[in-house]
Amino acid sequence: MSTAATIAMRISEIGPAVHKNRSRISPASRKRTKLAAVETAAKIIDVSRRDALIVEHLQLVTAIAVRVHETLPVHVELDDLIHAGVMGLFDAATKYEEDKMVAFPAYAKHRIKGAILDSLRQLDCASRDLRRRHRQMEVAVQELTKRFNRTPFPAEIAAEMGLTVNRWRTLMIDLGNLGLLSAQNHATPDSEERPAPEIPCKRDQHPDQVFARGELRSKLSTAMKSLPRRYQEVVTLYYDRDMTMKEIGTVLGVNESRVSQIHKSALSRMQSALTSSGIESSMVF
Repeated sequence: MSTAATIAMRISEIGPAVHKNRSRISPASRKRTKLAAVETAAKIIDVSRRDALIVEHLQLVTAIAVRVHETLPVHVELDDLIHAGVMGLFDAATKYEEDKMVAFPAYAKHRIKGAILDSLRQLDCASRDLRRRHRQMEVAVQELTKRFNRTPFPAEIAAEMGLTVNRWRTLMIDLGNLGLLSAQNHATPDSEERPAPEIPCKRDQHPDQVFARGELRSKLSTAMKSLPRRYQEVVTLYYDRDMTMKEIGTVLGVNESRVSQIHKSALSRMQSALTSSGIESSMVF
């Protein structure tokens, strides 16, 4: 028998067996197979949609990162902020739901800012560790200066701190980038002068907190502009001038009850304006 005839015979034997196996597949199994195929296709579409949103809004990440960077110390790198912002954009594109009736840029920018601010908080934690190392180094230098009656060498300082020379050099670079060495007093062996102590700033002066307050003021100012002139006057007099509603009523020529009504309506309108721009709470800042 030829090779072709053998192959034909094998095919004729396999055909009925395949048909028989197919006939054994239950309708429920076919349905599950179709549903699995549909889910796989939906996931592919979601990934394509996510990637398209990310590519389309990369410029939004850069714009937000630049705005934040303008308010920060010089040692904070713009590229680090952009990297954090891209991660926020990725998260936004993954979780975005069109049926929420919020435009993607309005939704994404809060995710991007949040990711950037989170990275700044982590940076602040690292800064606290470096300040601790800086104080440790100052103590080591002072002890070694008294012990040897001269300025200690880098290897001696590193050994006193329990570091290798290479690790100590890396630490010095990090301290310099953070600005902790720029104002350091370089005492001579015969001098007992000590560097000025490093005093951490208060929490409300942290870069992320300063930027968040600025953003909140900007959003509130935009919402204020959507109010009628009389409403703006009431809000300004009440919050900026710290006037009572009775005093505001005297200025505007209306009774205290009317001022209260205007105040309540103004806050409601501002809340609606902020919500329409994608801000549900001041906690987003």
